[in-house]
Amino acid sequence: MQPNDHAPRTDRQDLAHLPVPVPKTPPKQSVFAALRSWWDKAWEDDGVLNLMWMDIMNVPRNMAPWIRAVVMLVGASFVVLAVLAAGEAVLRTVHQLLTAVPTVQVGVDTSDSVLAIVDQPVRTYIAQHSAGLPIAASTVYTLWLATGIAALILGYFTRSNALRAMWTGWGAATVFMVWTATPDTSRTVAVALTVLAWTLLSALALNGLSLRRTVGRPAHPVKTPARPDVHIHMPPAADRHSNCPFRD
Repeated sequence: MQPNDHAPRTDRQDLAHLPVPVPKTPPKQSVFAALRSWWDKAWEDDGVLNLMWMDIMNVPRNMAPWIRAVVMLVGASFVVLAVLAAGEAVLRTVHQLLTAVPTVQVGVDTSDSVLAIVDQPVRTYIAQHSAGLPIAASTVYTLWLATGIAALILGYFTRSNALRAMWTGWGAATVFMVWTATPDTSRTVAVALTVLAWTLLSALALNGLSLRRTVGRPAHPVKTPARPDVHIHMPPAADRHSNCPFRD
């Protein structure tokens, strides 16, 4: 006789007392694998890198706002860096010039060239009238010379009225210094040569300057546009004189 399968068995263990299996902790993903996974997702159809690449490829036709912002930021950065570098170079050059000019001996010029007719009185005048200044007389002389050269060159190329006015004032001041510092016996000749040299150089600095008044051209008469679509019907000559009392 076979035992009844439905009868309770005493040799079975209760499931409630069995040990519960502990889930295994998944292995931690490495940093390289995480970056690789992010890279693959970013290059999918809706990924970040894929969308950015499509925007870059479509730049000639349609520039995305973020590309425009990046280009403007990079361009502005280059401009700022260029301006700072140029300004630093100019300041360094000016500092070297101003610190090197005290070696120039002002007031004494042993040269016998034609330039000494103008240069020596200017040196003497500056040396005599810059004793109380906080800068050396040679620095004043260098600034005077640099001002004249800058006004001459920039006035020729830019044709600016302000630079032309500066050149005119610089020349008048030079003539005055030559007149004051030149001895009485040769003052007239020195001033005449200075004015002559200043006039010749003014042909470059004041190039294009005209004192003529600009006369406006007369206005052209207004042309009435033709209207070919407008027709005026004139009656025959017999009809026009039909009511005339003096008609035959």
